[in-house]
Amino acid sequence: MSDTSNKIYLKKYSNRRLYDTEKSVYVTLSEVAEMVKQGRWVEVTDVDSGEDVTAFTLTQIVMEEAKKKNTLLPVPLLHLVIRYGDTVLSDFFGKYLEKMIKSYLTYKNVADEQFNKWLEMGSTIAGGTQSPFAAENPLQSFFKQFFSPPKPDSETDSETDSEKKSEK
Repeated sequence: MSDTSNKIYLKKYSNRRLYDTEKSVYVTLSEVAEMVKQGRWVEVTDVDSGEDVTAFTLTQIVMEEAKKKNTLLPVPLLHLVIRYGDTVLSDFFGKYLEKMIKSYLTYKNVADEQFNKWLEMGSTIAGGTQSPFAAENPLQSFFKQFFSPPKPDSETDSETDSEKKSEK
């Protein structure tokens, strides 16, 4: 996932400022967050030690977002993180959480696409255009009943008059 053409290299100085080597400008944590949201892969190196501080910087961003919303994770989970620290939970976060989130996002995208197809199918049926369903299909009558635009009063009145004449 760390495509080098999509990677941004940042330098972190002792004054906690971040320097974008691509644009040759200093950036804020919120600007780094925007880069990540746009799909960029960020790598942060401490200028003095040469140490990779990417995880620390990204954690800072997450914590800043949590401050704004006053919540990030449920309190019981935070207690577990503090209690067990690097032992039990590091494996969980390192190996499983990322996979679970990726799986969830994939599932959500598939479900969203399917739901949008159903909405399109419903609007096609409601619009009176040709549909893959037979006229007696219960799904079609459901969509017509609930999603068809209301008939104008004049159209309804004329139908009622013509029905009355044909009954006589």
